Amino acid sequence: MTTTEAGSEASVPSAGGGGGGVGDVAVVGSLSPSRAGDFMTCPLLYRFRVIDRIPERPSATAARGTLVHAVLERLFDLPTGTRTPAAALEMLGPEWERLLAAEPELAELFAAGEAGEAERAEWLAQARRMVERYFTLEDPRRLEPAERELFVETVLDSGLKLRGYIDRVDVAPSGDVRIVDYKTGTAPRADFEARALFQMKFYALVVWRLRGRVPRLLQLMYLGNGEVLRYEPDEADLRAVQRKVEALWEAIRRAMDSGEWRPRPGRLCDWCDHKERCPEFGGTPPPLPAAPVRRPSPADLEGRAREHGDL
Repeated sequence: MTTTEAGSEASVPSAGGGGGGVGDVAVVGSLSPSRAGDFMTCPLLYRFRVIDRIPERPSATAARGTLVHAVLERLFDLPTGTRTPAAALEMLGPEWERLLAAEPELAELFAAGEAGEAERAEWLAQARRMVERYFTLEDPRRLEPAERELFVETVLDSGLKLRGYIDRVDVAPSGDVRIVDYKTGTAPRADFEARALFQMKFYALVVWRLRGRVPRLLQLMYLGNGEVLRYEPDEADLRAVQRKVEALWEAIRRAMDSGEWRPRPGRLCDWCDHKERCPEFGGTPPPLPAAPVRRPSPADLEGRAREHGDL
């Protein structure tokens, strides 16, 4: 799809959008793709992250994803003809320093001494390979995204607010919209594609409500192995997503009312920061706070610290 400049249309609600306008509906709660994914993965994980707000250790994988995303975002600040692999690779060092300045705790990812330096060098080499791989998937000199790292939100008629950040929005001269997301993990097996597409359909639902037009294409670019997953949604898809997120919110509200946040053990448990306090592994969750801790992020913890790597 050839893209053109399109201002900030996606962040401004349009009257008469396909899914219904915001109007004066009272907001009863909010949900982002990452937090919805947390609850689907494990309700107890959702509790630890959203209700308890228990800090998690910095992750080298997530930090690398954030770094690669930052480079690809800033790549489009360059003049069209200079968006080359060499130019992108030159950004890695400065962008890493920028991230360290914003989040000094990331310096703890690598141990001191030669072993830590070797680990950091390999980590950075993997980021370099992901940036180089991006250029095998598309030519940024032929693109002019309408939006990058776009924050979007809308309120459903039920009062549930949906919000999140979209990596890139392309708009064709015809008005067709393409939503693009970069993943620094590898493409999922066919039986896990639906889960991978949920995030994109979530964004498509929000954009549909804001613009009044169903996005033409959803595109997931996996920089871990160079595969691209494309999907063309329709209204039926997005209405189904709306029903799903509203059902998820009802389940979350029931858990809030009952105080029962059931663990759901699975293959990701070995990498979970909260395993030591999970009853499935002999741990004890802390007492529930009297009131949910105020969230510092405008996007329900979604923002720039979100897990870019393997969702």
